[in-house]
Amino acid sequence: MRILITVPWARRLGGAEAMLQGILDGAAEGPHELEVVFFEHGPWADELAAAGLRVWVMPAGRLRQPHIYVATVLRLARLMRSRRPDLILNWSAKTQLYGSPAAILAGMADRVIWWQQGIAKRDWLDGAATLLPTLAVGCYSGVVAEKQARLLPHRRVFVVNAGSPVPDPHVEPAGIELPADIPIVGLVGRLQPWKRQDQLLRAHAILRARGVPMHLVIVGGDSYELSPEYAASLGVLAQELGIADEVTMTGEVPDAGPYIQRMDVLVNASDAEPFGIVILEGMARGVAVVAVDSGGPSEIIQSGITGVLASSNSPEALADALQVLLRSPELRASVAQAGRERYLEQFTTAALRERFFAEIEALAADLEARR
Repeated sequence: MRILITVPWARRLGGAEAMLQGILDGAAEGPHELEVVFFEHGPWADELAAAGLRVWVMPAGRLRQPHIYVATVLRLARLMRSRRPDLILNWSAKTQLYGSPAAILAGMADRVIWWQQGIAKRDWLDGAATLLPTLAVGCYSGVVAEKQARLLPHRRVFVVNAGSPVPDPHVEPAGIELPADIPIVGLVGRLQPWKRQDQLLRAHAILRARGVPMHLVIVGGDSYELSPEYAASLGVLAQELGIADEVTMTGEVPDAGPYIQRMDVLVNASDAEPFGIVILEGMARGVAVVAVDSGGPSEIIQSGITGVLASSNSPEALADALQVLLRSPELRASVAQAGRERYLEQFTTAALRERFFAEIEALAADLEARR
């Protein structure tokens, strides 16, 4: 089966790219031929081409540039007619706006699938993507699928939980200077408002006032200057809260794994997290995890067993969830071990690929049965 995948970004910014990379990593081993169309030039496109995948780059500009939009749709339709894919996977709502019209022009409208990267909103982008013809909409979690299913017209949805690679046991922990006598709490992610590093800083201040010691490591930078004002505000906030001497900010790093290895607890404080691959990266390394009881994390973590779920991402709720783990090294160890076992059972990239291709093959079989 030949699958043509359209991707809006040619840079690895986060979980959406990590999941797709996990799928593509196994392409050479499987029976299916995966081909990728990027809508911009960038290092990720170059990496995949160098790895032997068939890659096209079609700079699409912005949706508000109608002449470029039309030209991109026409080019994409020509490529579809040339390559004759069995399925077309548009890897976001944005690429659905290009890929579905192109498939219509190519006579392949019944082969389109698209992936909902966030928790669906009743906005023009998700609405337009849902309105266009599609065989089904892929989602990271049941929460995402439920929200997507509420949009009209109703489309078939399916769920494939993400996965992450099994860490290399020979990689050394990051060589940064951290205190050895108190727990290390970390958050990994781009410095953007929805990641809520600011809420974790405030939670840290609350715990300090309660007499619960910790040192906070914020791993990540202002990737591609998406939120420079927010990124700059975090250091200022730490100073205002009086915890700057207990906070380490690493800036942009090429690989967060060695930093996660230095943590005792990894926190995901994001707003409306569709899944939360970084949680898996912590579990994979035997690190206890804390996340908000909403979206994807509530489907990954069994609270009190494989991690701890905070009732919200308010500073007070995060502080309460962290305090449970920080006051009990025994609970931290138990949760970390159970989390790693759950990861190995369900959330490796091998498990991801098995789930993904099982769903894709079922959709292709349904499509063939209707013809």
